[in-house]
Amino acid sequence: MFDGIDPYAAPSGSKSIVEILEDARSYLQRLSPRAAHKLLTSPDQLSPPSVLVDIRPLQQRQIEGEIPGAFVIERNVLEWRFDPKSDARLPVAERWDLRVVVFCSEGYTSSLAARSLQELGLWNATDIVGGYKAWKMEGLGGVPLGG
Repeated sequence: MFDGIDPYAAPSGSKSIVEILEDARSYLQRLSPRAAHKLLTSPDQLSPPSVLVDIRPLQQRQIEGEIPGAFVIERNVLEWRFDPKSDARLPVAERWDLRVVVFCSEGYTSSLAARSLQELGLWNATDIVGGYKAWKMEGLGGVPLGG
């Protein structure tokens, strides 16, 4: 122990990753792979625009594959690319109602990322249940570029 602090005891108020993930998901309207594919390939003209975003690192994309038409924005720069107030944002990220559909390999990191985008004010951000692996298992194809 150092100064009476036990380094093996969880600090007061800390949460496990399971608790953090559950909390993040409680704010999301997560999409099945089929629902996400339909949203992105058959957009409703009255709905806000939607984009599909792959946050997996390069090595993972090289091993698993990619979804044609998805933006590839690694997790470490996601918020800067989609914050409408950021000088580093993508041109598509000028609207607060933009539906950013995030995916990772299995749908865990993407839930945390989507919630982070919601905290920036992008209230329509969400993710895909099961991530890329579920999309691939469904045999779904690509989406319109940037969609």
